[in-house]
Amino acid sequence: MSESHSSFFDFDAARMFADFPLRPFDVEAVWTSGRRNIEALSRANRLAVEGVQAMARRQAEMARESFDDFSALVRDLSRPASAEERIAKHTAYAKNAIDKGFSHGREIAQMASKAGGDAAEVLQRRASEGLDELSALTCHKAKA
Repeated sequence: MSESHSSFFDFDAARMFADFPLRPFDVEAVWTSGRRNIEALSRANRLAVEGVQAMARRQAEMARESFDDFSALVRDLSRPASAEERIAKHTAYAKNAIDKGFSHGREIAQMASKAGGDAAEVLQRRASEGLDELSALTCHKAKA
């Protein structure tokens, strides 16, 4: 038994339905439309996965930056300083951490929005094309 590497779409759909006496629709056009739907879903999924991967990489960078900032603070606090200097360093660190936290959160939200928007755009475009194809099929059938 040999292993086949063919795709689910690698067959002649029109030939499969050739023996049917009544063919109310263009089988090949419907099959082609279905294939385009699957391809659009695949593209949208790939865009979403790439977006999640980019967000994960960026979050790792952000965590590394936060760790580096905290390490710098610990080094600074280990040096002799007055209470006022320590309070000033703590306050500056806290303010910087809060600002970075909000900035990083906004950046990640924008990345998520873009990834979701890009994927949704692919699906919306395909849905619109699919309706155009359906309209063309029904108009063609009505003329016949």
